[in-house]
Amino acid sequence: MKTKKDTAVLFAIIAAALYAVSSPLSKILLVRVPPTMMAALLYLGAGTGMSLIALYRFKTGKMKPEMNLTRKELPYSIGMILLDILAPIMLMLGLRLTTPATVSLLNNFEIVATSLIALFIFKEFIHKRLWIAIGLITLSSILLSVEDFGSLSFSAGSILVLLAAISWGLENNMTRMLSVKDPLQVVILKGFGAGTGSLLISFILKETTTDIPYILFTLFLGFVSYGLSIYLYVYAQRYLGATKTSAYYAVAPFIGAALSFIIFLERPSLTFIIALTIMIIGTYFATTDSK
Repeated sequence: MKTKKDTAVLFAIIAAALYAVSSPLSKILLVRVPPTMMAALLYLGAGTGMSLIALYRFKTGKMKPEMNLTRKELPYSIGMILLDILAPIMLMLGLRLTTPATVSLLNNFEIVATSLIALFIFKEFIHKRLWIAIGLITLSSILLSVEDFGSLSFSAGSILVLLAAISWGLENNMTRMLSVKDPLQVVILKGFGAGTGSLLISFILKETTTDIPYILFTLFLGFVSYGLSIYLYVYAQRYLGATKTSAYYAVAPFIGAALSFIIFLERPSLTFIIALTIMIIGTYFATTDSK
């Protein structure tokens, strides 16, 4: 018989698959949509789409009673929104400077950030296998980030992606504090809060576009890759915790990398293949229970 924990695992994996399409498709959209506006539209698409779903469920009487957000969660809500403004902007800037396949794999550093923050700040337990995973994923991330091994110079794009992953690692733990609340409310708050903040930044920097087809497609991508993905992620956190949910979510980079090779006809370098192998082993350790 399927338990709520089993359902949460399934939701975490589906969330990962939905998010995986964002990097390769965002790379295409960045040709016409500036990074800051891209980040804004992705979150606004998430907020708008989930609001329409909430309205439909309310009208049809299918809205399940959930715990509403209160003033007690305000610090976590504000922290979550600020980090959701910062992280996607850095991700889009990094995506502009490096390949979507590399970006997809580096996103797995979010496991390291989420786990260590959960340990040191929120006192979550980390088992031995996850420590091994943290080491392997960190090593893989270093390999992907070094631009020139002779001078040990790091790729600016990779550094930005890693900073985005660290920001999302902290944001994951903030979201965990809200996971017992209504997931729809959380996603709508994230979508409109982060989306509005990023949009203001894009207007201040004058990084905007009026290309309607690209704007509409970016909004739809945000609904699918951010809205539905975040909703399922938040639900999974309720039963699995921040660390475990992040671990199952780790399949997203591999799906994203595979899509990137197909879409852009990229040929992986030897370094990428080595890093990919290490990342797969690290992900295996992260997503399997300690015995």
